[in-house]
Amino acid sequence: MKVLAKVCGLVRAEDVAQAAADRADLLGFVWHPPSPRHCADLGVATPYLDCAVLVMVADDPETILAQARLHGFRCVQPYLPAAGREQAINLLRQAGLMILLPWADEPGQALIRADWYLWEPSAKVTGVLGGSGQGHAFSHPPPGPFLLAGGLDGTNVQARFAALPLALRSQFRGVDAASRLEAAPGLKDPLKVSAFVAAAHALEFP
Repeated sequence: MKVLAKVCGLVRAEDVAQAAADRADLLGFVWHPPSPRHCADLGVATPYLDCAVLVMVADDPETILAQARLHGFRCVQPYLPAAGREQAINLLRQAGLMILLPWADEPGQALIRADWYLWEPSAKVTGVLGGSGQGHAFSHPPPGPFLLAGGLDGTNVQARFAALPLALRSQFRGVDAASRLEAAPGLKDPLKVSAFVAAAHALEFP
């Protein structure tokens, strides 16, 4: 099975083109103005909509759906309030969007159906939603196929995968990185991106 490499936090057209040339499987575009990785021009995703993921923080699913439809995204990574989250995700699914559901490494989350889960550090620990550059302890796995996120780059993908409990590997689908692939916030380092994608694709996974 091929291991997917998701390069997230893409802002500049040249960085998107570089990640695509390196054969990243998924390209993440953040729409969240407070973030240093906010992509003010989502038009840079247009040539890559077959593998583009809209990463968005919103109070309601309608806002995410409107942005996805405006720019042609088919897959979303939605950060929504815990209250009503399941109903919100169901609405996005019913609208035909693929869901990469953020799944923090923390207890007590509702078991919400999604296409994939993004197993990432808890914001209660890192202080931010995604892009913290920190790993997590594999303590609270998602309920389905997942991408592993948190403090990853080309230097540690193999070690983090090796540390993944064997019982969870059947649900493993790939890896996600953002902040550790940067020369500065929002500015990707081409060498780091290339090394990350190559390391992900080199993982030996049955």
